[in-house]
Amino acid sequence: MKTLVIAEKPDMGRNIAAAIDPKAKNHRTYIEGEQYIITWAIGHLIGLAEPDAYDVRYKKWNINDLPIIPGKFKLTPNKKTIDQLHVIADLAKRCNLLINSCDAGREGQYIFSLVQRYLKLTQPVKRLWISDLTPETIRKGFAELKDGAEYENLTKAAQARSEADWLIGMNGSRAFTTKHNALLSVGRVQTPVLALIYDRHKQIEAFSSLKFFEVEGHFTQGSLSYKGMRQGERIIEQSQAEALAAKVKSKQGRVASYEVKETKEYPPKLYDLTLLQREANGKYGFSAKKTLDTAQALYEKHKVISYPRTNSNYVTEQNIPEMHKTLSTLQGTAYDELVKGASRSLVHKGNKFICNPGKVEDHHAILPTHRKASGLSSDEQKLYDLIVRRFLSQFYPAAEYKIHTVMTEVENELFKTTVKELLSIGWKVITADQKKERAKASKGKDEKEADEEEIEVNEPFSVASNAEVICADAIVKEKDTQPPKHYTEGTLLKAMESAGKQIEDDELRDAMKDSGLGTPATRAATIERLKNVGYVEMQGKKIQITQKGRTAIELIRGAGVELLTSPEMTGQWERRLNEISRGTASDKQFMENVKKFATKIVEQVRVQSRAAKTSFESSANSKSGPSHARGKSARQSSGTNGTAKSSRATSTANSVAGTATVTAAAATRVRVRKAAGAESATVPPNMIATCPRPGCGGTIFMGRKGYGCSHYKQGCKFVIWKENYGRKLTDTQVKALIEKGRTGKLKMTLADGSTQDAKLRLQNVETGELTVELV
Repeated sequence: MKTLVIAEKPDMGRNIAAAIDPKAKNHRTYIEGEQYIITWAIGHLIGLAEPDAYDVRYKKWNINDLPIIPGKFKLTPNKKTIDQLHVIADLAKRCNLLINSCDAGREGQYIFSLVQRYLKLTQPVKRLWISDLTPETIRKGFAELKDGAEYENLTKAAQARSEADWLIGMNGSRAFTTKHNALLSVGRVQTPVLALIYDRHKQIEAFSSLKFFEVEGHFTQGSLSYKGMRQGERIIEQSQAEALAAKVKSKQGRVASYEVKETKEYPPKLYDLTLLQREANGKYGFSAKKTLDTAQALYEKHKVISYPRTNSNYVTEQNIPEMHKTLSTLQGTAYDELVKGASRSLVHKGNKFICNPGKVEDHHAILPTHRKASGLSSDEQKLYDLIVRRFLSQFYPAAEYKIHTVMTEVENELFKTTVKELLSIGWKVITADQKKERAKASKGKDEKEADEEEIEVNEPFSVASNAEVICADAIVKEKDTQPPKHYTEGTLLKAMESAGKQIEDDELRDAMKDSGLGTPATRAATIERLKNVGYVEMQGKKIQITQKGRTAIELIRGAGVELLTSPEMTGQWERRLNEISRGTASDKQFMENVKKFATKIVEQVRVQSRAAKTSFESSANSKSGPSHARGKSARQSSGTNGTAKSSRATSTANSVAGTATVTAAAATRVRVRKAAGAESATVPPNMIATCPRPGCGGTIFMGRKGYGCSHYKQGCKFVIWKENYGRKLTDTQVKALIEKGRTGKLKMTLADGSTQDAKLRLQNVETGELTVELV
């Protein structure tokens, strides 16, 4: 009998066949030789069945049927590719050994596992684990096949991830959709990403620009001229700035201090997928999906780069000889001059900036292969150029500079000058021909910030510490404080990758380092998903949240399942999944905790007040602070019994404030009580503490479902919900959070359903966002 090789995609299967059995016959859906039959999946041939596969009543979405918790998950074939599944089934009958040649990663492992489970294949399994599709690498991989059992724990982690996502997504989406009569998509990764966008939008919305003035001094010392910015407290009155400029202009000064230090800038790290996506977005405006698709074509179709879906910026010792071989291959190409200037001695096994096996998991950094590129499209060439130049930069020394810091004193006013003098261009010669193009593209982008940056010069710079200085001119510059910037796909990818930095717990943060929110392979799809469900839209490069997206986050947080919007939950899941893949945690226990969390989501949403239909609709005012439309939505969602009910379709501050309406003539004291959701206007509000938000001055009071600020009408968004991490907070605990920043040790219910001792910590004094500190 023969050996059946199952690749993930047709191109991959054909590449494998060409490498191990070039004389094999192509039968369109498989390739057969004397020893091997090579066939392929077409991505996911099998998926988890829809709820109605378990019970026909689930065809209709009904919150009373939730949660849906299958005892054993059923599998269903993809109708579009079922013919290929039949091909694999028939071929397997003729073979006594299987080789899993799907992508070397968690998802590739899962694709093969689903086929194996669905078709009930019992043959022994070997695993091909390679990082590029060149014939040499494929042949070497076949000579070093691994036993399939070595990857059993990875299979368990992949299955747990998929089934857990099904439980959260299916139950969460159905619960929120049926409760609020609007299609609301919920997911373990997409919801925290949407929350990042929402929170940034709220920061921009609440930002109030402040005008200020700076004074720039123009100095001369003999034939030398240089500029410096006045140091000291920010000036907010133009007259004060003009008076200061007049005071120093044409006056004699002195060099108060002059420091010179040498520094080096080493080449940037090799690309992982996320870094490549970020830089392609910044330079070419490529979406994350476009970069991924283009990189995949360079890998599969052209075979000119290694496996792109990697989360590592490093290589292993085995890659070093290949890198030297690739450098030789680039001779005689458009990169010939750069190859000639390369120093092979810089790329070696002892260079930990490049070779760090401990930081390579499934795949090493993206590298060009030793195959010469030809027939690339314009976009493919742009991406290939980024990868090749980053690769070549590793063969160049550091760029060397002198940093000159001059403090000039005139009339008791200090001016700071920072000059960066180039000594040796080093690796930056790689991008020197693109520098003018980049400078032209970015000119005017951040001119307000440019004045504060150091001046870079190529010629020698020096001041005489004891020589006289003249302030030839002094110019007043009007500035404005700037709000946080809207996310682009590039900056959102960075935020997704570094989401672990928002978490206090060290162990959780470590688990997030490599995966963040999502994985390199899934982040692009997550962003596309947010677009497709109508939660965000693109305005040029900017990502803008829609009214539907805003309402979705407010409803989720308002239901008391705010962990769905937090990177902390993803950190806990990824930690467990990593442990499962290493064999140090139980996939069964993990799934039990996920089922508990899915059940909690349904229970919390079931008792939530329904949002008004209009709260999902965009309006002319929906992008600029509290609007009439949102206030109307809140009022319409009030209960028919006249009791003020909380509507999570309104802004977060208004959510805690409840939905009671009052007349303009109502007394301030009554407005505060009503805003807090008090059942009776005659009961005075329970004042807790002074609002901790800088410059607010309001008072925190207890409402029906949370603790809000009396200045919410003036735009204060500070709120602490009564229910957090499975606990109902007391006034004393809220007071401790506000005044001390944290509570004492409490029993907390975490996202995975487990109960642990922890402290609540006030993470954001602007919004009242809380996080957990495990103790």
